Amino acid sequence: MTSIVKFEGVWGVGDETPHCYLLTVDDFTFLLDCGWDEKFDKSYIDRLAKILPRVDCVLISYSDPLHMGALPYLVGRCQLTCPVYATVPVFKMGQMFMYDWFQSHHNYDLVEHFTLDDVDSAFELITQVKYNQSVPMRGKGIGLSISAQPAGHMIGGAIWRIIKDGEGDIVYAVDFNHKKERHLGGCELDKITRPSLLITDAFNASYRQERRRHRDEKLVAQLQETCRNGGNVLIATDTGGRVLEMTHMLDQMWSTRESGLSAYSLAILSNTGYHVIHFAKQMIEWMSEKLTKAFDSLRTNPFSFKHLKFCHNLTDLSRLPSPKVVLASFPDLECGYARELFVQWATNPKNTIILTSRTGPDTLARRLIDNPQIRTFKLLEKRRMKLEGSELDEHYRMKREQEQQQQRIKMEEVESSSDSENEDGLEAGKHDIIVLHEKAGNQSMFRSRKHHPMFPFHEEKIRGDDYGEYINLDDFDISSMKEDNKENLENLQIPYEDDDLMDIEEPPSKCVSQTVTVRVTAQVLFIDFEGRSDGESIRKIVEAMHPLRVILVRGSPTDLQAFSQNIRSMTKAKVFTPSLGEVVNASMESHIYQVKLAESLVSALMLKPSGREVEVAWVDGIVSFPTESIDEAVEEGDRQVIASESQQDREMPTLSVISAETAPLHNPVFINDIRLSEFKQVLSRAGISSEFNAGILWCANGTLALKKQESGSLSLEGPVSADYFEIRELLYSQYAMI
Repeated sequence: MTSIVKFEGVWGVGDETPHCYLLTVDDFTFLLDCGWDEKFDKSYIDRLAKILPRVDCVLISYSDPLHMGALPYLVGRCQLTCPVYATVPVFKMGQMFMYDWFQSHHNYDLVEHFTLDDVDSAFELITQVKYNQSVPMRGKGIGLSISAQPAGHMIGGAIWRIIKDGEGDIVYAVDFNHKKERHLGGCELDKITRPSLLITDAFNASYRQERRRHRDEKLVAQLQETCRNGGNVLIATDTGGRVLEMTHMLDQMWSTRESGLSAYSLAILSNTGYHVIHFAKQMIEWMSEKLTKAFDSLRTNPFSFKHLKFCHNLTDLSRLPSPKVVLASFPDLECGYARELFVQWATNPKNTIILTSRTGPDTLARRLIDNPQIRTFKLLEKRRMKLEGSELDEHYRMKREQEQQQQRIKMEEVESSSDSENEDGLEAGKHDIIVLHEKAGNQSMFRSRKHHPMFPFHEEKIRGDDYGEYINLDDFDISSMKEDNKENLENLQIPYEDDDLMDIEEPPSKCVSQTVTVRVTAQVLFIDFEGRSDGESIRKIVEAMHPLRVILVRGSPTDLQAFSQNIRSMTKAKVFTPSLGEVVNASMESHIYQVKLAESLVSALMLKPSGREVEVAWVDGIVSFPTESIDEAVEEGDRQVIASESQQDREMPTLSVISAETAPLHNPVFINDIRLSEFKQVLSRAGISSEFNAGILWCANGTLALKKQESGSLSLEGPVSADYFEIRELLYSQYAMI
């Protein structure tokens, strides 16, 4: 019988941006993405924490915070321990996203939601998979398997396909892109036909994109105009997703002499920018076929940039000569260096601010996109200030108290461990232990060893892990060194490269905030680099897939309603548009059973080829279910055979043949999927001329017309003649009639 499939929108329904959904197949529960945004909505986390014990598996589609932003919190604070699956690039770039996201907030505010240790713990749970790799589930998920399909949009982006033995597929596809880009190929949803359930979004249902050529020309023209007028350009982008497409494109533009941009500075400003490009160099096989072939033939890495400079802070950026074009994170302008540069550069009319993504509602970038006429607004500016005077003294006093408290706790642990060792036996080192020789008469061959006085010695236990002995940091404390050694150490200069991450203790600081008024005189433009399919393309893809059930998430109420009506008219599928917290039963209404074919029925089958290496036959039979009386009537030998079978096989019904006299009559059924182009070749081999015109195949000098019906079959129209019957006979020969 078919599985019971239930769906619940934890977040990402309506106009909300992050994705987080709950999918239950029988008793096995999938968490489809666990995104978060800049609002850090606590009510969403509370809802998610309540259902977290039911989650058996987490599937991550993309590496940005909108799809995996809540994962560190769930692992660090909610003790999530179930398996998490993501592709290799999503694992690598997801770490860079989370590190940059944390550091962008930490630079001017206290981050209470998760720590860098939580990020590391979260990614330790992730199992990395490749495209088309089938991963079977365990425990309650026996019989279920998952596989990731290319989704475009971001490197390693995945369309998750959930498969159950003997049943239809469940496809989770959000934010996909079917178009081929410079560094990525398109999605492959067209290879999945007639899934039992399709979960997708309606975010771009009514959105029309401009052509890629016009978009690129618009960007180049704006860069040239701004830089030639002496202004700077801020391009707000993400950390490790869409930024790869933009850096690859801009570096090519800077390499082209005709663009005239090579005279200006091009930089990426991010906490993890260098490492993002470093990882991109190692994942060429996950990119487009064009880049892969170029790398194989020319042996040049497309992400070995010649003009792009890496800046890790505003001081590095200030060293670059102006005019300059800067890619900074994040695209919503709610945090990170992009927000800081916006506040600095928005007041200069020579500068340009380019927004590349329609972020969530109520974000700074979304307000600028929806209301481009707004030129003055108030912002809450946060920043860190170094502690001085009494505040600095109080900080060091509290720090000393904490260190003393930790030292006392450490000493108590050492004393308790030493006491436990003393209880096990006499500790060596306090007294010389002298054992007298036993008398010769009492000695035996097993107690003939002599004992001598021994000097006290206590061997300390060395503790360690798989990487060796634990290091005592006190042994390397420079405060215990002499003054001359300190001076020598300070004079010693250790060279390091810009990409090295130096663990330098931050000076004591505090977070302050104030409301400032920003007057935007710079030019603000939205140029679409989201990398998502538009509404018309999504409709064509869904129509080609022809799903039986569709669940629409994430979109405005108008888009959800219009898109659901389009899908119903195109595919006759049942469409759900659940609200927040609503549980949808997406199980199939028809009952499907597995049956065993009796030997008499198999031998009576009249199989006929239907094309494409498939044979079909019409069956008239009767289904019989096993009963307890039958099991009790079998002989002992048969009982042993039945006992060796699984419980499922024993309970499976049997389909037996019925006699031809009792079989009901039925109309002939024609089975095959014939294309007009293929049938044109059949007519050509038979010596009949034909030609296409407006999607219709005209035959017999234009007197007979072959058309494709909505059901997929071909219809022959025209006057009845000898040609008509000849073409009809050829058409029937291409079908399997049963």
